[in-house]
Amino acid sequence: MKLNFEPISIDLQDRYVKYFSRVSQKGSDYSFINLWGWAEAYGLLWAWDEDLVWIRQTRPNEIMWAPVGAWDRIDWDHRFDQFESEPPFFTRLPEPLVEYWKRRNANPYHFEEERGNWDYLYSAPELISLKGNRFHKKKNLLNQFLKKYNCRYIPIDPGWTEEALRMQNNWCAWRDCESSEMLDAENQVIEKILKYWEKLSNILGGAILIEGKMAAYTVGERLDNDTLVIHFEKGNQEYQGIYQAINQIFLSHQENRFQVVNREQDLDDPGLRKAKLSYNPIGYIRKYRAIHTRT
Repeated sequence: MKLNFEPISIDLQDRYVKYFSRVSQKGSDYSFINLWGWAEAYGLLWAWDEDLVWIRQTRPNEIMWAPVGAWDRIDWDHRFDQFESEPPFFTRLPEPLVEYWKRRNANPYHFEEERGNWDYLYSAPELISLKGNRFHKKKNLLNQFLKKYNCRYIPIDPGWTEEALRMQNNWCAWRDCESSEMLDAENQVIEKILKYWEKLSNILGGAILIEGKMAAYTVGERLDNDTLVIHFEKGNQEYQGIYQAINQIFLSHQENRFQVVNREQDLDDPGLRKAKLSYNPIGYIRKYRAIHTRT
């Protein structure tokens, strides 16, 4: 059966989440909010198979992402017969899927590590307590922030999304988002998510108010019963320690619901990599690209 690719629709959110729940390792790329939010920027399309959702990226280049479903129950030897010509190139393949393909896939692939797409995983209790020398600088900045500023935490709900939009616009003006293709695209994604907040399942958010004005906000999503992914985190850097504060305070208000925090990729950005490593990850979701070798 030929795959029929179509635009990613919020109307099929619940159906997709069921397929995603069967994935043995849930990368941040494949959460519904990430796929739907970035669909226009990457030209993402999906195709519904009986037990898989296939994902195709069409911008700036055409390439497949990992299929979503119960990888361990698929007969991979014959699954690529659906493609009309050679098996396609793939990106963002989580390591467990690569291992299944190495063992069972009859189509020859060469796998290459994509370090910039690895997800960073952290212990939620550690990010809340910030105990020990490893978190000494973070804890100091948090304590200084709490001592200096009279702040209030609020969970984001539909009543606060307009205020978050205003803060995002101010943040973008300060960072000159229009001069950066990536920041401009991210800004459009954030606006889309905030405007559709009420319709998005598993979305979570929080904000810090200082003198009644929003000084930081964060947007996350429940990946499963143990794991929370942080999609966006923005703060007004006029307030020293604001990022340490929104990180710790948001997690501390989740009532111990999560054991693991996924803070997405560093995209091979040296500054971003340094910042993510500074929070002492406990592991990674390793990802690979697959290049077919048949000629």
